[in-house]
Amino acid sequence: MKETLEIAHLTSAHPAFDIRIFVKECRSLAREGFQVTLVAPHQNDETVDGVRIKAIPPVHGLHGLSSRTRAMGSILREALKLNADLYHFHDPELIPVGLFLRLCKKRVIYDVHENVPKDILLKQYLPHWSRRLLSYFAERVELFAGRQFSALVTVSPVIAKRFLRHNARTVVIHNYPDIEEWAASKDRCWNSREPIVVFPGGILPERGIREMVHAMAHLPDSLPARLEIASGEFPEELYQELRQHAGWNRVRFLGKLNRSQIRQLLWRASAGLVLYLPEEQNLCAMPHKLFEYMAAGIPIIASDFPLWRQILKGVNCAIFVDPRKPEAIAGAIQYLLAHPEEAERMGRNGLSAVRDSYNWHSQARELVRLYTGLMRPVCAE
Repeated sequence: MKETLEIAHLTSAHPAFDIRIFVKECRSLAREGFQVTLVAPHQNDETVDGVRIKAIPPVHGLHGLSSRTRAMGSILREALKLNADLYHFHDPELIPVGLFLRLCKKRVIYDVHENVPKDILLKQYLPHWSRRLLSYFAERVELFAGRQFSALVTVSPVIAKRFLRHNARTVVIHNYPDIEEWAASKDRCWNSREPIVVFPGGILPERGIREMVHAMAHLPDSLPARLEIASGEFPEELYQELRQHAGWNRVRFLGKLNRSQIRQLLWRASAGLVLYLPEEQNLCAMPHKLFEYMAAGIPIIASDFPLWRQILKGVNCAIFVDPRKPEAIAGAIQYLLAHPEEAERMGRNGLSAVRDSYNWHSQARELVRLYTGLMRPVCAE
């Protein structure tokens, strides 16, 4: 075995500084002494925090077959040039690349971020008649390919369950936060927080953005509450729709924020919202923000999903509501803002849980254990 193992992470659909891929996985692997290269859409090659970023041209309009093919070709060319000891890819569209690398006798890990077959059923750009057929095909392809890969990494137990009987080397690596990034949370005084609730994340109807805005209209005029939204983009049609709603008078759209700005936003807030609608692909989701709210020391107002209740059982840091009911969301917001001592206690509970167990250090150890376990002669796999 080589003294320094070369690891390649591959993505065509995520940005170079993606939270799970770069901030957590790649950086922690580099700190553990692996030589890590991330092949991803980016403007130029560079090395950041010990991770070498190999840029491929950003691909726009990935819905087109030609765009996907170009992206796969770029990724595969760079992957073959690297001749790494292990490849770890993050997008279902890169399954053909992963299979080709396996044919070349390479160790390959597929990191399953989402329940892809269920996600396809909600793709609005696909003709409605085709979604169920494509979903079935995607399920068959994923399960067949999953048997061929050296290991599978998933973000939640629900997704892992799909693959376990097809590949025994299926592990869950949770999207827990890095406690060092949020270390200053313990020093934050609750009295300095503002009467705001926050949602930093992708703006999509299935993530409850309408219900969040509508909920603000159900709050009493006497309550000085505001919803602050941070995202790189706001779909124009949805933006124009929500601007006409009465709840928008209590909304502030911040645009895209960097990691430091997101931390500052959460440290100002009194609660964080994660109100995905109860659609099938959301029921197994494990969003970063769920745990980052805990790391920031603020209570969570969350969708009442069985998985999320199970994950946070005993922590007492969240109010669970029906995300389809704006009046229920408003009730939770009003309760937390009217009971600051209870809100602070819930926030401290979440922060304590992150420092004790819900942190990235525990997940990084699992990832390193998986890697080192795979570093034996390929013929023995």
